[in-house]
Amino acid sequence: MQFGPVATSKAAGAILAHSVAVPGRAMKKGRVLSDDDVAALLAAGHDKVVAARLEADDIPEDEAATRLASAAAGDGATRQAAFTGRCNLYAASAGIVVLDRARLDRINMIDEAITIATVPPYAWMQQGQMLATVKIIPLAAPKLALDAAEQIAGDGGPLLRVAPLRTREAGLIMTTLANTKPSVLDKTAKVLENRLTQLGSTLTREDRCAHKAREIAALVREQHAAGCDPILIFGASAITDRRDEIPAGIEIAGGVVEHFGMPVDPGNLLLLGRYRDVPVIGLPGCARSPKLNGFDWVLQRLLADLPVGRREIMAMGGGGLLTEIPSRPQPRAGDEASAIMRAPRIAALVLAAGQSRRMGAANKLLAKVDGVPMVQRAVMNAKAAQAQSVTVVLGHEADQVRALLADADVGFVVNPDYAEGLSTSLRAGLAALSGEWDAVLVLLGDMPRLRPEHIAKLIAAFNPLEGRAICVPTFNGKRGNPVLFAREFAVEMATVAGDSGAKHLIGQHEDKVCEVAMADDGVLLDVDTPAALTAARDSA
Repeated sequence: MQFGPVATSKAAGAILAHSVAVPGRAMKKGRVLSDDDVAALLAAGHDKVVAARLEADDIPEDEAATRLASAAAGDGATRQAAFTGRCNLYAASAGIVVLDRARLDRINMIDEAITIATVPPYAWMQQGQMLATVKIIPLAAPKLALDAAEQIAGDGGPLLRVAPLRTREAGLIMTTLANTKPSVLDKTAKVLENRLTQLGSTLTREDRCAHKAREIAALVREQHAAGCDPILIFGASAITDRRDEIPAGIEIAGGVVEHFGMPVDPGNLLLLGRYRDVPVIGLPGCARSPKLNGFDWVLQRLLADLPVGRREIMAMGGGGLLTEIPSRPQPRAGDEASAIMRAPRIAALVLAAGQSRRMGAANKLLAKVDGVPMVQRAVMNAKAAQAQSVTVVLGHEADQVRALLADADVGFVVNPDYAEGLSTSLRAGLAALSGEWDAVLVLLGDMPRLRPEHIAKLIAAFNPLEGRAICVPTFNGKRGNPVLFAREFAVEMATVAGDSGAKHLIGQHEDKVCEVAMADDGVLLDVDTPAALTAARDSA
């Protein structure tokens, strides 16, 4: 890759290495300079720019990141579109991360241009949380290095996968002593029930007995016969030895004690046993607390059908210090997963209320291009790009549009003021949004060449922390639609007026705008006239 200052007059086709401001906009790092860009830079007095030109053995950053992420992703992992050399992987469903750490290290050692960062092995992930990010450090990766990384990522199976959690019906045995309070046992049972529910399983049976091995043994047999799997035993007194009452009870029942103790704190006094085909866990005292402890790590692996025996438990010491200290507070119940990054929650608004005055009597949104009504295509695009919710704003011929989308699983809101312009539909749509969302994607209902890939690329670019809070698609330097706005702009968007929507916000917040270059003009073409509709049909 050639890199360094070049004369602006000769920079067309080069990749801008550093952002440059020109009147009315900022040309950001990674932009492939067009002839119009060169003219604008020269007009602004930029005689030189720092830029890069790729050579034959260079793979562009987004292509390289996509290739490596695709090779690394196994079952349960989904890939986001790449942007600025970064391609993220997310959990397709809840489960436990299975990662080959040795191969990960080998990939990161190949070349400084290629990096993969992941969550820790065996982390519990909720659906939509980030598993890994592939980042190409410069603007391109060497082909030979990328080929080697891809081979390692796929050698012996994908580098990373998510093992799904299997629904289980667990049993709980709690022992009592003379001074045991029933209220304490009730609270313990509730905490364990919540822990199982959070992982998609249930606590289906609870039994209590004296803290004696033979009574424990009898309940182990009963719960096994009732189909409980796993069987959890919480003692009124902590297990202190393999010959204590709980392990003795497991053995009297006919089971085996596989391991006692673990290098995780809290959780040191966990006991792992088995009765026939069912795991039996002697719980440490910390399991009565909702805070993360060693029992969580064992339970999660069991529910994901991952190996967890003596060897696996004794390997948990690295990272096993979970005790709260002032400099590293531990997440509370339910917060552990939220501490891990997730995919942005996108609310899509499809504006479908306009009168289509220039189309004549026909409602253009109902017109078919390539066999699909345009408004239906807009909805399909948003859903295919995995928008969290899709809301259609109705107005003109609302009943017809609603009927067309009756099976689309979308929300509807009627804008009674649709004749007053696009801004009224935007305000009505924003007011109808509910729940938690990070950004709103504003789609026009009359863009027949728009594809899910365009929307996915906008979502991949979205990152308010890095100054990309408004994402605008471009083709050959010209801005188009749809536009993605961070939630921070919701109040300003709710006050727009006229027929131009929220376009003025883009100019007012140029420092937060990210232009996302597209490979075709699908983000520019909307249909306003019969002639435009005919042209769209002819090119479909």
